[in-house]
Amino acid sequence: MPSALERKFPNAATEWRWQFVFPAARICRDPRFGPPSRFHLHESAIQRAVASAARQAGLTKRVSCHTFRHSFATHLLEAGYDIRTVQELLGHADVSTTMIYTHVLNRGGLGVKSPLDRI
Repeated sequence: MPSALERKFPNAATEWRWQFVFPAARICRDPRFGPPSRFHLHESAIQRAVASAARQAGLTKRVSCHTFRHSFATHLLEAGYDIRTVQELLGHADVSTTMIYTHVLNRGGLGVKSPLDRI
């Protein structure tokens, strides 16, 4: 951790939220950052890996990392999660942005469940 962050957050080096989920393969030796260290994988490398996996899977539609975000929101709504919960999880300021995901549900009258359906 850079010295200023190490003083401000003394436990940061061991806390999960400060760790890189996708660390870079090479060590960075930039003297501005102190001793040689590892940084995160660049977003373009992750995007290339996702696109390559989609090609290998034989998918014809365009797939990006953002596709996972859409899939996550859609699956939550299909599972019956409240639109406000999905809004909060996605970090949307306005619920109308989250409501874009509801167009894929298209359940009609069968999508409405009565409390008696749970019995």
